[in-house]
Parts: sequence; C-alpha cells; structure tokens
Amino acid sequence: MKPFLLLATREEDDAAAGELDGVLRYGGLTADQVRRVRLEREPLPRLDLDDYSGVLVGGGPFNSSDPPGAKSALQRRVEHDFATLLDEVVDRDFPFLGLCYGVGTLGAHQGAVVDRTYGEPIGPVSIDLTPDGVADPLLAGMPPRFDALVGHKEAVRELPAHAVLLASSATCPVQMFRVRENLYATQFHPELDITRLRERITIYRDHGYFAPEEYEETLERASARPVPHPHRILRAFVERYARPARLP
Repeated sequence: MKPFLLLATREEDDAAAGELDGVLRYGGLTADQVRRVRLEREPLPRLDLDDYSGVLVGGGPFNSSDPPGAKSALQRRVEHDFATLLDEVVDRDFPFLGLCYGVGTLGAHQGAVVDRTYGEPIGPVSIDLTPDGVADPLLAGMPPRFDALVGHKEAVRELPAHAVLLASSATCPVQMFRVRENLYATQFHPELDITRLRERITIYRDHGYFAPEEYEETLERASARPVPHPHRILRAFVERYARPARLP
C-alpha cells in the first residue's frame, strides 16, 4: 500500500506523538504506512502526490483568522506550504482529510469565512449529519447524530457555495464539509479519544483554551460521555483511498 502523508504542526512532542498514535490506531494503519512531516520543524519537502494514498492534516496551534501582523514567521511559512500543496490537491481532487486544522487550511484555501464566532470549549458535543452527510460515502453507516470531541478558537462561519456541508452542531454550524468529491475537513477530532484528550488538556493548559482555574472542570467535561463513532471516519478514509504500492 502507498503510505498516507500526515502533515503535523504541533511543537509539543507528547501532543504530536498522541496525534500520530490516534491516526495509526483509528485509521488501522501501521507505522510504515504513514509518512509524517512535522511542519513546525521543517518546510514542506518537494512531494510527488502519486507516491501517496492520501493526505491527512492534524490539529495545530495556528489560527488562520489571526491578523496578518500577529502571525509569526513560522505560521506564515506553514500557511504558505499548505496553500501551495492545496493548489495541487484541489486541482487533482486528491484524497485529503483535515482534522480540526483542516478547517483552517482547506476552508481558508477555498474561500470560507473563518473567524472566532463559533469557537467551542474543550469537550464532547452532539454532531448532526446533514442529508448530504448521510448520503456521503465516507460517512456510510454513521448514526445521524453522534458525539465527538472538540476544542477550538476559530471555525468556519460561512462556507463557499461550492462546498458541501456534511455535519453541524448547535454551537458550531460547520463541523464537517467536503470540497469536490475527495477533499474533507472536520472541525471535531476523529483521531482523539478521552484518554488522549485529557493528556492534551494538560499539555495545552496554558495556551488559552480555558482559564487556569478551569483546568479540573475541563478535565471532567472531557470525560462526560464516550465518543466511539468519530473514529470510524478515519478508518473509512483509509479503506476508501488506500492504493497499492508501485511495483519495483
């Protein structure tokens, strides 16, 4: 099988390791079936998309809606790398699944309005599939309503007309969307389980997602109810798009 390309931006090694573990575990992948590039450490190398089955984008510390003057040189470089890659990915309709930060990358690239109107606190929320979501092959077999884990400062406020809304929630209207036939982004985290979310809360306790005095409350909220269904999206993406390796 051709590997999947995982583009990561988390500077904290523990968080980056947890993200990779979730992608492997819930995608049903082995370590040699994923090539990870940590963009916070190195620029995006020259890529031949024909070497890969698909592209996965993890979460990250950057907000695409930050004022340009407030963005660090690293953030500007990462955003430029994503924009350049997405030019080709979108043109080819190449399999793409962005997890949380995928909304800020694919969404911004496609002209969505991304701002802080619909940020959500860390914890589980109820997600509702739209009729297009129920009919989408990546979501086949998913219940029309399921719980998922979120925690983000920005979100899509308005999708471009050519994007297809697949899932929504009471607190964030755009929880998942599709562009063309094979490009997906979720606001929630299919790669996370409660254990990993609790670890991430500790890692990011001083990053502005919650007030310091809300730490214990945030840990408790993260464990409020099980979230077994979103993981299936990762597995479905892998099963749908895995391609055989080239013959030597």
